[in-house]
Amino acid sequence: MIKHKIIFSILFFVAVSAKAQERQNPVVSPFGGIYDIPEATIKADPELEYKVVIDLVTGNEDAKEFNWSLNNVARMLNLHAISGADMSRMKVVVAVHGEATYSIANDKRYKAKYGVENPNKELIKALTNAGVTIAVCGQSLKGRGVATDEVLEEVAIATSMLTTVTTYQLKGYALLKF
Repeated sequence: MIKHKIIFSILFFVAVSAKAQERQNPVVSPFGGIYDIPEATIKADPELEYKVVIDLVTGNEDAKEFNWSLNNVARMLNLHAISGADMSRMKVVVAVHGEATYSIANDKRYKAKYGVENPNKELIKALTNAGVTIAVCGQSLKGRGVATDEVLEEVAIATSMLTTVTTYQLKGYALLKF
């Protein structure tokens, strides 16, 4: 009987430990999976207003997979949430340009370039539903021959990444580059 209790206790501990190691998606689901680190001593400040502008330039290595840099935006939101930030005080703007430009194309344009539907559309929808503003550089669109009507409806058209980033930085947004 004692042997069974020991085995049960070990199995229970393993099950609880395994559960603690599952990725979580508290804000942007099912994207941006992160781990909770309850023993962390440096955490998000629930009293702060987080204002972040992200220079997103990295494209996909595999056009059939979603853009990992966009997924990093989801991770950032999920990490702040799990760390204690007040998500109603989190403002995020993503300035898409360069090779990442194709990530925001509608299915018709994406399929014309890569032969598959855009794997980023659900991630972009989840990000915008979480309050993220995604703006694509108009200069990058023109330079790559992508028309404004070939952009996903959730994405805003900006004059440029440069004007987007400088405008938001001057409004007090911290700059990240993915």
